[in-house]
Amino acid sequence: MKSILFVCLGNICRSPLAEGIARKIADDYQLAVKIDSAGTGHWHVGETPCENSVKVAHMNGVDIQNLRARQIHYNDTGFSHIVAMDRQNYQDLQDLGFKNIYLIGDYGNLNGADIPDPWFFNGFEGFHKVYAMLEQSIQEFMKKEIV
Repeated sequence: MKSILFVCLGNICRSPLAEGIARKIADDYQLAVKIDSAGTGHWHVGETPCENSVKVAHMNGVDIQNLRARQIHYNDTGFSHIVAMDRQNYQDLQDLGFKNIYLIGDYGNLNGADIPDPWFFNGFEGFHKVYAMLEQSIQEFMKKEIV
């Protein structure tokens, strides 16, 4: 079975959104795929996704409120696809020795762009932008790499 692990820094904004979007796509297309998310950092382990991520997901018919942040672990080498949200996450994953790493910005006509951390935007608009970028790129990623 194919499996996807979405990775960002803290696992409370981008990667839980990506996990939720991918789960919805997998459900819609009845794909048998294991989907999870994690962070390279440990600061938020056990926390729910941030309020704005939960809100923007809900506005788009995706429920991520029951997810809990976790840090990537060496056991995660079993994932067939490890998907980084930005180049720094990608480099961190390489430095940790992970293989089968993908940059999500390489999909969905994003031309290799990083998915920006929405914490650095003013207000809720950044979460809308990040959601749209993730939805677009994950759609194509799933078509090219999973189906």
